[in-house]
Amino acid sequence: MLHNAEAILVIITSTTLSLFLVAGIVVLVLIARVLKAVHRIIEHAERVVETAGTAAEMLRNASGPLAFFKVMRNIMQSVEKMHKS
Repeated sequence: MLHNAEAILVIITSTTLSLFLVAGIVVLVLIARVLKAVHRIIEHAERVVETAGTAAEMLRNASGPLAFFKVMRNIMQSVEKMHKS
């Protein structure tokens, strides 16, 4: 049979281990929540970057035809000025 001191040490040790177990579970749950939030933020940032990249590509692709029309407009304005003179 356990003596008084041994019984007290067993109770203290088991209580301490139980507290560490509960604290570890709480920490793991909090870490999982934080990781889930970080994952959502990363997905949102990726969508924003993809959208910005698509917009930049559209502008880059449109710059060629727009430049052509700009040159044509300038030529037409120059011809109109020559006819007015």
